[in-house]
Amino acid sequence: MKLYRFLTGPDDASFCHKVTAALNKGWHLFGSPTYAYDKKAKTMCCGQAIVKDIDGQEYGPDTKLSDW
Repeated sequence: MKLYRFLTGPDDASFCHKVTAALNKGWHLFGSPTYAYDKKAKTMCCGQAIVKDIDGQEYGPDTKLSDW
């Protein structure tokens, strides 16, 4: 199965650590990162899509993506 996640977070080290942790669990970057201003919070936010292939497993709507 192929899994897809979209990680988001504030523009700080915590977002970089979130993406780094996913990469170290076998996820791969998918596309370019996004960057947007949150007017309400008055902060910049980041986003990055990631994907992962899992052999021998079937996807279902109850699949918990963060477990992989």
